[in-house]
Amino acid sequence: MSESPAAPPAAPDRKAWLALTVLSIGLGLIVLDGTIVGVALPDIIADLQLDLTDAQWVNSLYAVLLAALLLSTGRLADRWGRKLLFLVGVVVFIGGSVLAAASGTADALIGARAVQAIGAALIMPSTLSTVNATFQGRYRAAAFGIWGAVISGAAAVGPLAGGALTQWASWHWIFLVNIPIGLLVFAAAVWVVPETRGVKGRPGADVDGALLSAIGFGALVFAIIEGPDLGWWTPKADLNLFGWVWPQTAPISAVPVAFAIAAVALFLFVIWERHREKVRRSALLDLNLFRLATFSWGNVTAAAVAVGEFAIIFVLPLYLVNALGLDVMGAGLVLAAMAIGAFFSGASARHLAARFGSPGTVLIGLSLEVIGVIVVALVLGAKTSPWLVAIPLVIYGLGLGLASAQLTGTVLRDVPVEVSGQGSATQSTVRQIGSALGTAFAGAALSVALAITLPSSLSSAGITGDTATQLADTTRQSAGTTISQLRAEGSSSPLGDQTASAIDALANGFADATRWSLLVASLFLVLGLAGAFRLRKAADSSDHSEPRS
Repeated sequence: MSESPAAPPAAPDRKAWLALTVLSIGLGLIVLDGTIVGVALPDIIADLQLDLTDAQWVNSLYAVLLAALLLSTGRLADRWGRKLLFLVGVVVFIGGSVLAAASGTADALIGARAVQAIGAALIMPSTLSTVNATFQGRYRAAAFGIWGAVISGAAAVGPLAGGALTQWASWHWIFLVNIPIGLLVFAAAVWVVPETRGVKGRPGADVDGALLSAIGFGALVFAIIEGPDLGWWTPKADLNLFGWVWPQTAPISAVPVAFAIAAVALFLFVIWERHREKVRRSALLDLNLFRLATFSWGNVTAAAVAVGEFAIIFVLPLYLVNALGLDVMGAGLVLAAMAIGAFFSGASARHLAARFGSPGTVLIGLSLEVIGVIVVALVLGAKTSPWLVAIPLVIYGLGLGLASAQLTGTVLRDVPVEVSGQGSATQSTVRQIGSALGTAFAGAALSVALAITLPSSLSSAGITGDTATQLADTTRQSAGTTISQLRAEGSSSPLGDQTASAIDALANGFADATRWSLLVASLFLVLGLAGAFRLRKAADSSDHSEPRS
């Protein structure tokens, strides 16, 4: 028996579009905060005496906690009200920003980033779920496009904003700026954002699932970040954790143990979620969603996009400031090339989608991203013109805008409306896991590469022995800040007339290590490109099967 054709969706009113604007600004604020720190890191490292591992945690903990909490907060938003959790999230995020701006130590800053992440985890799923509930049909596709464009645009603008605020004020202002914007978003949301809830679901709260996912993803990122310093198998240093010490004399490093904990926790998470489904209790993750090919391959692609993006945003500012000797504003301007490309392509993505389809547009975007990153990696050097780095970043930004703007709607296209809240939370979680892994993989690759390239480069410059070993170690540990310090000291440094040669050698070694780090990022983008091919194939199959359903 054929169904009567559905009535066309009603056009959203002015208040709905205003709500989308407010939600997009709130979303942009937390995405911006994930990337604005990158270009300010050299200044933060110098001011708070961070080492490379601390710097990675400042960047990564935000994404790790966000990834760990999103599935839980997405479920809470459906149950308690999305507007309510959005407002609570804004308040918590502002509080975390105040704490971050006031931080005087590495531990204080990392702790403040954790508070920000909790706020962001309350905000993000509430935005997409509200958009999903407020807009229908072709209007929903347009709203999703705006949502995706905000993610790519805010992420790309972060480095420029960070550079401007750090140079013209101080690094504290990259957090202080959140306060007035957050207060305006809160006030506007009270007025224009509608309160929506998900359909009444199954009984029970999946606390065990939340704990297992948090332990699994947290242990995974911990292992990748700490591996270069603690040792991938044999301990290289003590691990101090809340007063408890894993000694360097232990038979095995804490890193493989963390990998094992991650594997076991994530395996148990999948088993537990299947059990919750079987007994008809509320589950954190609906594993049946992954039976949808577009959802599965779309999430693979989204994760790869995030890994590549955050790897670049973590590594390139360190290279631009330390190896090339740019100031933070100069580094921000170079990285703004990504924003130029992302904004231009994000605006035009719907026209390309009309011709090639959303999956085809994602495929084009990923191809441009791969080309852009590989070209950047190939042109890197200690004397490379910043313009030569910026030009391929425009290409990368074009791809980022195309892929991000069309990916959200494509991933959720076959997800039933009644579980769209969970589908959107899952997609957001995947993006954040990719963000955390991007920083972790890029930082680990940089650290491992620096241990090889710096001694070799110093040796070629005639600097050997204990001096070379100490220089290489301090440069690696400081994420390159030692190079900037030597530049500032000039011939009055302890190296005397060897200072200029040491700076050139260290800059060459850092450039080579950055290249390897970016090539690691490009491997993930190639994986995403393969996912995009499968995504398009799955979408085509879905389209062809619709008339028969």
